[in-house]
Amino acid sequence: MAIKVTIPSPLQTLTRGKEEIEVLPGKNSGQLTVSELLSDLDKTYPGIGEKITEAGKIRGYINIYVMGKDIRFLQGEQTPVKDGDEVTIIPAIAGGSSNALSEEQ
Repeated sequence: MAIKVTIPSPLQTLTRGKEEIEVLPGKNSGQLTVSELLSDLDKTYPGIGEKITEAGKIRGYINIYVMGKDIRFLQGEQTPVKDGDEVTIIPAIAGGSSNALSEEQ
């Protein structure tokens, strides 16, 4: 079994169009940290690391979930991921019109 990583559309150009990627966990312990997982992804898909992290930290506009839980409320980059886990990478999206709010009031 592997760790399933869901890749957002904007990053799929770096994963050769793949929406989901499977990563094998560490051989010895059977688990990785989110940070190690991202490093492994970058080795296989060069460039993806710099889109997700900066100076070893996850960029503020990138949200990462392990089994549906935001890693910011777990152990951040050191959150463990193990065989069978699902990891979702979601870039924050902004937009809309401030006029829509003022029109409703």
